[in-house]
Amino acid sequence: QVQLVESGGGLVQNGGSLRLSCAASGRAFSSHTMAWFRQAPGKEREFVADKSWSGGRTYYADSVKGRFTISGDNAKNTVYLQMNSLKPEDTGVYYCAAAERNPWPSAVRSRAYDYWGQGTQVTVSS
Repeated sequence: QVQLVESGGGLVQNGGSLRLSCAASGRAFSSHTMAWFRQAPGKEREFVADKSWSGGRTYYADSVKGRFTISGDNAKNTVYLQMNSLKPEDTGVYYCAAAERNPWPSAVRSRAYDYWGQGTQVTVSS
């Protein structure tokens, strides 16, 4: 059983920063890509960013490009999300996800990922 555990969420003011972390535990597995998704109240879960360990490719949703940075450590199956210039519309539960095989061209879709964390709440006050 693979478990993903997120941490680092919290309450921050408009324009502030937070850093989310996600670590994998349980049985040994090798992920091809790890990603972050988020879900605001009353809305569907949406893609935020992903990082492929093959070639180090990263990809961002347009809404976070230039403000968020995804990074990580392949050997530790750990991924981070540095979030700067946060806005109230960034509020939501942030989920970490991992895919054992290359999820492209469906990397922005939840169904492309095999494992999910329980989520961490991010609230940006105006």
